[in-house]
Amino acid sequence: PCFMLILFFPLLLLVIGCSAQNAKPVNNESIPPVGGPCEGCEAIYESSTPFEQLNEVDTLPIFGEEGPKLVVTGTVYKSDGKTPAPHVVLYVYQTDQSGKYRTTGNETGWSRRHGTVRGWLKTNAEGAYRFYTLRPPSDSKTGPPAHIHITVKEPDKGEYWIDDYHFDDDPFLTAEVRNSMRNRGGNGILKPMKRGDIFYAERNIILGKNVTDYPDKK
Repeated sequence: PCFMLILFFPLLLLVIGCSAQNAKPVNNESIPPVGGPCEGCEAIYESSTPFEQLNEVDTLPIFGEEGPKLVVTGTVYKSDGKTPAPHVVLYVYQTDQSGKYRTTGNETGWSRRHGTVRGWLKTNAEGAYRFYTLRPPSDSKTGPPAHIHITVKEPDKGEYWIDDYHFDDDPFLTAEVRNSMRNRGGNGILKPMKRGDIFYAERNIILGKNVTDYPDKK
């Protein structure tokens, strides 16, 4: 279930909300997807919070559970790689600490496959975003590497996938796996740094980078 979480850091008070995880779509799904096939990308429209009411922070529902706590931050840039991109919706989902896409049996839509550990954010005027979660485990003792999925939706374009979040210190993130990455949206490999009991990592995103047939707005 969703919850409100207040974290106290030096000189900083963070009040973090979370999106409904299993709800009927409320957003307008009228623009075709970008960049080729994108199975499951339409799940971005399943937020129960209208896009215009989303903000740049979300807390995935497992953050209060046992496990390595992770805060992911970053800036989304326009295709020039320099200009911050506001009002970009991000949809993220991942496994729980058992390596499963957690379901309860009452899911509808894509939550039946993506599970309930998911969230929606929208970049602020500076293109910034932040979400709170637990670092996912690798799917098995042999891999694939641990990862967090992400879909992007720009205000004037359809949704599209970019490279998953991966972890630089993951033993399953081999040279072969790294070389196979497309770097859609830029480098998605996180380098978590621990401060106190929480790991922090940054990923900046460049809209349209290495995305096939990306329709630059002129």
